[in-house]
Amino acid sequence: MILDDLPTPCLVLDLGVLKRNLAMMEAAVARFPGLRLRPHLKTAKSREVARLAAPDFGPITVSTLAEARYFAEGGWRDQIYAVGITPQKLDAVAALNAAGTAVKVITDDLEAARAIAAHPGAIQALVEVDVGEARGGVAPDSGVLPEIAAALGPRLAGLLSHSGHSYNGRSPADMAAIAEAERQGIVTAAERLRAAGHAVPIVSLGSSPTAMHAERMDGVTEVRAGVYMLGDLFQAQLHTHPAEDIAVTVLASVIGRRPARNTLLLDAGALALSKDRSTQAAPRDWGFGRVVDLDGRPLRGEPMVARAYQEHGEVHSDAPLPFAHLPIGARLRVVPNHACLTAAAHDRYHVVDGTREVIAVWDRMNGW
Repeated sequence: MILDDLPTPCLVLDLGVLKRNLAMMEAAVARFPGLRLRPHLKTAKSREVARLAAPDFGPITVSTLAEARYFAEGGWRDQIYAVGITPQKLDAVAALNAAGTAVKVITDDLEAARAIAAHPGAIQALVEVDVGEARGGVAPDSGVLPEIAAALGPRLAGLLSHSGHSYNGRSPADMAAIAEAERQGIVTAAERLRAAGHAVPIVSLGSSPTAMHAERMDGVTEVRAGVYMLGDLFQAQLHTHPAEDIAVTVLASVIGRRPARNTLLLDAGALALSKDRSTQAAPRDWGFGRVVDLDGRPLRGEPMVARAYQEHGEVHSDAPLPFAHLPIGARLRVVPNHACLTAAAHDRYHVVDGTREVIAVWDRMNGW
């Protein structure tokens, strides 16, 4: 089977690029002795990818209970469910742990911590620390931090932070500075809790850009990163990976040609690509995705999907589009702005390795 045989739209994963991205992150983490990588599978959502990213059933991060179950059934036991837990979900986590998994949850709420401590199941929790993103977490110097730790008591597993605000940076130096601020913040929080008599075995931080460019990691036990595996147009501009190392694309077919307007219509719209505009504020805006040829090579004029309707993607270009070579049914590929959201629209990867031959089909776990 080759790409020409596939129904469109569908998701294509280049195995060689995936492996390069994994190796690059592993090398970045290996700069710091004793630091371990806990890959975040929220982007890949695939056991086959996990076998490469977290071999030998190493520790992983997940973002939904559906992922936790899926990876637990595949053999990955050491998990952090890195979205704030609600009391209603504790029974499901406890059931997974009773079956032999070690799913740890996170919280930044005192009442939630009390619910975790009171639950009869075996559940450990990390306290989420806000190191500048201003999403979830308590400040490192917050008065509620030791209260949450005390409420958890022996169920306290450590601390967790996420430097999502690193996406506002634009250079390796920016990423290194944000990474150091995150490190200082979570280490300060850990030192406060240890001084109060709490064990803090896990000090977990990360984002793909900061994990790649951090200059210090002392006081940190593990790094979480996820989108680096697949890469996307936004991460390329954050210097997480080379611009050419984006492992996923959406295969699409030409369904309309408008030479007078120099536009094409593809059968990949918002539901196949997402409507994420992460590159809108980046140095280069790629609309709803960069359009390349069937072999993944750039096209003259650097066309992009400029408009995304539910099932239609409208392609614009700065140069005349090659209509003579793009009849109705011709195949193109769209490189995503944000791999996490684009991939979430699909239930499988069609795997290639630098050619048009499809060498495997890997499933994905979507839903919650």
